[in-house]
Amino acid sequence: MAIFKVFYQEDRSEVIIRENTHVQYIEAETEEQVRKSLADRPYNIEYVQKLDGAHLAYEEKSPAFKVETI
Repeated sequence: MAIFKVFYQEDRSEVIIRENTHVQYIEAETEEQVRKSLADRPYNIEYVQKLDGAHLAYEEKSPAFKVETI
């Protein structure tokens, strides 16, 4: 399993504006699984990034780091 950082807007109909971007951490096998699991939510997904190594260690220190497993 891997940890993915998902950047998204809360409303699919909105244009992507950096200041309104939210982040969610998802544990899954692939980026495709992440996108499929979020398909039923009204999110406008901006970017899905796989985290590993030093980048993952850095993100784990954030108080907002809460992983959702699919």
